[in-house]
Amino acid sequence: MLSSRVLLRQLASCSARRMFAVEAAAPAAEAAKNLTPPPPEGVAKPVNPKIENIANSIAALNLLEVSELSSLLKSKLNLPETAFVPQMAAGPARPSAASAGEEEEEAAPKKVQTSFKVKLVKFDEKQKVALIKEVKNLLEGMNLVQAKKFVESAPTVVKDDIPKDEAEKLKEALTKAGAVIEIE
Repeated sequence: MLSSRVLLRQLASCSARRMFAVEAAAPAAEAAKNLTPPPPEGVAKPVNPKIENIANSIAALNLLEVSELSSLLKSKLNLPETAFVPQMAAGPARPSAASAGEEEEEAAPKKVQTSFKVKLVKFDEKQKVALIKEVKNLLEGMNLVQAKKFVESAPTVVKDDIPKDEAEKLKEALTKAGAVIEIE
């Protein structure tokens, strides 16, 4: 008797699971039917018929109707009014070769170097300890062992992409400690 009850419960739970699985699969199957696979590469994507109808309607408008449509869309979509800057219609189409070269020279400002690289070229062996201590103090996150390896690996870049005044200060401090420094 107990086993028959257990058997009935199992049958009821199995049928309930099947029923829920069928109900859950029905919306998924409908959703899968509505999905269209993407077009293969190299083939143009098909245009939505609704959008194609809108494009054809806009193409059939005259200039005044296009202006009204533009104003209406700007107001509905809260778009800002943009200023239209026409291209220069008057004047020579192309300047002469001589004046073009002169204008390019005037128009192209001279490039000014804004970032510099400080490079340790070599150092005085007698002042090696002082230089190691100075490098440790000037470069953040470096301990004495790292500073020693850094100094001994000369020529090496001390700092890169720094302003000129900082590069000059770094050069002055390391030169006092016995290093030969180049600023590039």
